[in-house]
Amino acid sequence: MDSIISDAGPGTNRPEVSAEGPGGRALELAPYGIDSLEDDVELRSIADFAARLCDTPTASVTIVEQKRQRFLARHGIESRETPRSVSFCAHAMQGDDLFIVPDATKDPLFADNALVTDEPHIRFYAGAPLITEDGTELGALCVIDTQPRPEGLTELQQEGLRVLAKSALRRFVNERDALRSRQGEKDRARMLSLVLDSVPGIAWSADGDLNFDFFNARWDEVTGAEPPKRLDDWRAHIHPDDFASTVEKIDAASRQKRVFDDEWRLRLADGSYRWALSRGVPIELADGTWRWVGTVIDIDDAHRVSENRDLLARELSHRIKNIFAVIASLITLSARRDPQLRYFAAEMTDKIAALGRAHEFVAPAGMAQENSLHGLLAQIFAPYHDGDTPRVSITGDDPAIHPRSATPLALVFHELATNSAKYGVLARDEGTVQVTIAQEGAEGLRITWLERGVTAKEEASEGFGSRLLRMSVEGQLQGKIDRKWSDDGLQVVLDLSLPVLAG
Repeated sequence: MDSIISDAGPGTNRPEVSAEGPGGRALELAPYGIDSLEDDVELRSIADFAARLCDTPTASVTIVEQKRQRFLARHGIESRETPRSVSFCAHAMQGDDLFIVPDATKDPLFADNALVTDEPHIRFYAGAPLITEDGTELGALCVIDTQPRPEGLTELQQEGLRVLAKSALRRFVNERDALRSRQGEKDRARMLSLVLDSVPGIAWSADGDLNFDFFNARWDEVTGAEPPKRLDDWRAHIHPDDFASTVEKIDAASRQKRVFDDEWRLRLADGSYRWALSRGVPIELADGTWRWVGTVIDIDDAHRVSENRDLLARELSHRIKNIFAVIASLITLSARRDPQLRYFAAEMTDKIAALGRAHEFVAPAGMAQENSLHGLLAQIFAPYHDGDTPRVSITGDDPAIHPRSATPLALVFHELATNSAKYGVLARDEGTVQVTIAQEGAEGLRITWLERGVTAKEEASEGFGSRLLRMSVEGQLQGKIDRKWSDDGLQVVLDLSLPVLAG
């Protein structure tokens, strides 16, 4: 597009520019960070090069505000601003291309302008408008001379001024986008802070060395104390009986860069303590450094409910064990009155004892042993030892079992061990039973009971015990049991379901 030339010729005069309403212009320019760009190095280099390109003594990147124009980047200009009423750039920014005034003294728009009649005695002006993609008129990149230039600018100078104006405009747009980004980050940080302050638990963050640098508002509400800055500062906030162990755990988690979880008692503002769940998560940043974020959540009510439940469960477990003992005693007393019942009584007493051992394994008081199949079998086979050497060896996988599965499993393996003690290798001075556990596929489990050196003749015919085995395996455990005799001995194979065992 051709440049706009302002001279005394008809039809070439531009309308006088008026200031916008109060606050309007300031709001329009605010997104571009005008104040931060004053004396900007990049804009200054653009103004310097524009003066050299056009061979003018002065040049500037000018922003037109509501009542003044500001020279953000200046070349050959001492003042930083002039009133908008005398601004050439206010006219230039309203055009689509270069605005050129060859001789201001002959232009009706500027002949009486104070900048023309007085210092700095402007004669020649050329300005490239600075207009953003959304149509915001910022100002102009201009070159000024105190001598008139009837010939204006050469084609090269005009094109160069346009290119330099685009560079200046990009600087403003980049600053606007950077301001938006920074403001967005501030807004997100503020929103995150508000979210963290609204959660019921304490939230914190720390650097890789566990120097704590952030706590949400909940910390002050709960503790009423100065937040800890270092790990040792937590001593004032954690119950003395819990401090050493929890510090040891978080120190180990810090060294290994793994998640930290622990329960301890937090000191409140009134000096009392409540149980809290503390969790810390290590995060590796892009620069290779580490930070920690974590929470401290009040679980005192749940903790006390859990303690009460554990107490009740232990009491119930104790009473159940007593019931087993009472039943066994009743059977024994009854058998004394009738000698014919003594064999049956002894067998039933053994079964009740096996159930008692299974219950003891899965009861709350025995949880330290873990609810594993190996652990349960070790309990059941405990009576079958030759000194310190077990007569029943257990090898293979060790899946977890649910308490519901413990009772039928105890009955099954008690029956197998009892039969072996009567008719098999456990009835001899030497010989062991091999129990092998192997996972079959994703959900299957095969348990193999192997007695070497026994024959079918040595076992009594199938009776109550055998029926009990089949009922327990097929009914309660939803599995299959298969007895196989060979020249090598007896092999009993149980095919069970892992999901059923796990409950």
